[in-house]
Amino acid sequence: MNAITEKPAVAETAARTTAAPSGRTRQMLLRAGVGLAALMVAAGLGTWWLSEGRWIESTDNAYVQGDIAVLSPRIEGDVVAIPVGDNQPVHAGEPLILLDPTDWQLRLDQARAAATEAEAAITTAQHQVEQARANIAQSEAMVQQAEAEATRAAADAVRFAALVGSGGVSRQTNDQAVAGNRKASAALAAARAQRQTAQDALAVAEAQVAQAEARQATEQTAVRLAERNLAYTTIRAPFDGIAGNRAAQLGEHVRPGAQIIALTPLRGQLYIIANFKETQLRRMQPGQRVEVTPDIDSDAAVIGHVASLAPATGALFSLLPPENATGNFTKVVQRVPVKIVLDPATAAQATWLRAGLSVTAEVDTRGPQAVRRGVLGSIAAALGL
Repeated sequence: MNAITEKPAVAETAARTTAAPSGRTRQMLLRAGVGLAALMVAAGLGTWWLSEGRWIESTDNAYVQGDIAVLSPRIEGDVVAIPVGDNQPVHAGEPLILLDPTDWQLRLDQARAAATEAEAAITTAQHQVEQARANIAQSEAMVQQAEAEATRAAADAVRFAALVGSGGVSRQTNDQAVAGNRKASAALAAARAQRQTAQDALAVAEAQVAQAEARQATEQTAVRLAERNLAYTTIRAPFDGIAGNRAAQLGEHVRPGAQIIALTPLRGQLYIIANFKETQLRRMQPGQRVEVTPDIDSDAAVIGHVASLAPATGALFSLLPPENATGNFTKVVQRVPVKIVLDPATAAQATWLRAGLSVTAEVDTRGPQAVRRGVLGSIAAALGL
């Protein structure tokens, strides 16, 4: 019985002896595999870093921006219609808010009536000029007639004066000739004065024409101003965009300067402002390729390029710029705003694009023609695959 029971014990001991080296071998192979995999991963990451990663400058301090127009009325009036709804796409020139045009139409009618009156005043003044010129011509004729009469009367007076001494004519006739000479001289002076009066009247009439023309210009300007004010009763979209932030309500009385509606640009006109650290700008230049990944969807990246770099840091453009000439100075890495323009083709497909959203911007400083391959692509390129 003892011999029979000892054989299984010996077999079990032999099995454990044989299994022990096999378990240690598997552990060694597993460790070797893990080490080899770690080495390959490290080699791959190193290859990617040397060929691509070290050229990528990234920041998550980036936001979608757009040139948003906040519209205000240029005249006061009551809101009578709002043709667009909230968040509705509109085209340039499309009405957004309508104000009551009644008062402004009446002012336009009044300005047009004043312009018509001014035009009539010009016609009247021009007729007065023509009349003054006719009076001058008439007075010229009267002056010539008076001069001829004065010449004749003077000759008669001289001739009769010579004859009165010899008894050729009576003293009475001589006295009449002298009186006629004086009368002709007075008539000549009156004719000349009348001519001067007509000339002065012409100058006054011409001045009245100039005054009427100036008034007409003023009234025509008032008409154009009234027409513009009437046109301002319709607030139109200045560009293609999306209406939003509507504050105006039907029946509300609005005044100039009140913010009543906003217009945001379409996706193709949006851009990115990325605030990079000053230590990241050494190789950054306009035209370099940028990959923009939104926080809203990490799989919806779009492509753009660096458009420009700000001329100063963002801190200097703040309301209270920093003053570092103090005793408690602490050096802080500054950030410079970088404008990134999206490619229109990719921007049109990015339905997530909204002004104000947060994104991550990665600039490839190798140049505008650089192609990003990723880790696997970099390894394949290194191996010539």
